[in-house]
Amino acid sequence: MIPIQSKMIGVLFCIAMCVNKATAQLKSKGLEAGINIGTFIYQGDLTPQKVGSLKTPGLGINLYVSKPIRNNIYLRLNFALGKLKGDDAKYNNPLWRQQRNFNFKSPVAELSGNMVWYPLGNNDYANGRRLVPYVSGGAGLALLRIKRDWSQLNREAFTGQQSFFDGLSADEAHRLPRVIPVIPIGAGVSYSLSPKISIVTEASYRFLFTDYLDGFSQSANPARKDSYYSISAGIKYSFGKNRGIDCPKIRL
Repeated sequence: MIPIQSKMIGVLFCIAMCVNKATAQLKSKGLEAGINIGTFIYQGDLTPQKVGSLKTPGLGINLYVSKPIRNNIYLRLNFALGKLKGDDAKYNNPLWRQQRNFNFKSPVAELSGNMVWYPLGNNDYANGRRLVPYVSGGAGLALLRIKRDWSQLNREAFTGQQSFFDGLSADEAHRLPRVIPVIPIGAGVSYSLSPKISIVTEASYRFLFTDYLDGFSQSANPARKDSYYSISAGIKYSFGKNRGIDCPKIRL
């Protein structure tokens, strides 16, 4: 009878350990948090470069938490702070940019929800899967405080171009946006340094629905929407992994 009681106690102990561990896993199963630091790059009317205004980068910081919702798919809440800048005077080709001399700057506070997909699976340090790529996409809102400046405009250089001055008058009368919707699309690479810590590099492009990110539209190129992107690197911490529940082995 005593051996049977001992076995029952062992089984109950195993069940208790499993329940306790399962509860802990449900609380933090696969939860991740990270911080990235990098740069924000403006793309729009005040730069001739297709890759954006690399001559006026702004500092950016990115904070996020993510949690798995399906195999290899994570839901990520992202908060970013940065600065966007553009300046015609930085470019001398074409020469009229230095005569127009438009410039702007704006801080950005962005909150977004994203789906992150690891096509090869997320980091698994124990099993040797340390370097993994990922892609992401989502939607969010960006809070702006745009300050535009055309005080250095050489008006004589645009003599006879009434449409330009009409456009500038329209821009001056246009109310600048404070909150805009954003569609972030990104890709990155994560490399595990330990079971809990990974380093991350990421690029994220923001599609916008406004041509007034830089404060100018009708006097510049109203057919082209503005946008911006970020390039960053940082650290990700994993609080828990969904790798099953390891119960203590009891011989019956």
